[in-house]
Amino acid sequence: MATEVDTIGDEPFRPEIVSSDRVFAGRVWDVRRDTFRYNGEEITRDYVDHTGAVAVLALDDEGRVMLIRQYRHPVRHYDWEIPAGLLDVHGEDPLSAAQRELAEEADLQADTWNVLSEIFSSPGGNDEAIRIYLARDVRPTAEAFPREDEEADIEVAWVPLEDAVDAALERRFHNAPLVVAVLAARVARDKGWTSLGAADAPWPSHPKLGRPGFSSESGAEG
Repeated sequence: MATEVDTIGDEPFRPEIVSSDRVFAGRVWDVRRDTFRYNGEEITRDYVDHTGAVAVLALDDEGRVMLIRQYRHPVRHYDWEIPAGLLDVHGEDPLSAAQRELAEEADLQADTWNVLSEIFSSPGGNDEAIRIYLARDVRPTAEAFPREDEEADIEVAWVPLEDAVDAALERRFHNAPLVVAVLAARVARDKGWTSLGAADAPWPSHPKLGRPGFSSESGAEG
C-alpha cells in the first residue's frame, strides 16, 4: 500500500552494526562487509567504502555551462562530465575541494558558490555521497594545471545550459552528476535561484563527514 506523506525526503537510519570488516583493499577504494540487525534479522552486505566526492557546474554570464570530456575505463567511454573529485585530502572541507577541482580540471576559479544538489551515486552498492556546487562569476586561473593519465587529454567545452539539458533528456549524456547538475540548474534558474543552498551549508546526508574517527584520507575509521 502506498504511503501518503506531507513532505517527502530521505531519512537517516543507523542500524546496529554487528561486524564491519574490510575484505578488499584497493588502490582508490576498499570493499567493506557489514553485518547489521534489521527487522529482527542479521543481514550481511558488501559495498564499496567511499570517501565521498564533490562536483562543480560552472555557469558563465552568457548562460553556458563548462563541460569536460575524458576517458573512463570501467565504461569504455569518452565521457562528458563536470569537474569533480574525491574528498580524499585529510581535513579539507567540501567547498575547498570543489574549488580545487575546478582549478585543476578546468583552469577556472569563481567568486560565487552555492550548493546545487546532493546525491548518492549508487546507494545499493557504495556509500558515495556527492555534493554538486554551482559556481558563477567565473574567470580563468593565472596558470594552467599540469595533468596526467586520463586527464592528460581532457577536452573543455562551454555549452549553453539549454543544449546541455536537451543532451541529458535525449540520453546523449550518461554521467550522473552531469545529468543531475544541468537539470537541477535549469529548474533552479527558473525558480530565480531560490532553491540554492549556502556554499558552506552542513552536509548531514554524507555517511561519514563528522563521524568520530573518520579520516577522509583513508575513507575508513581508525
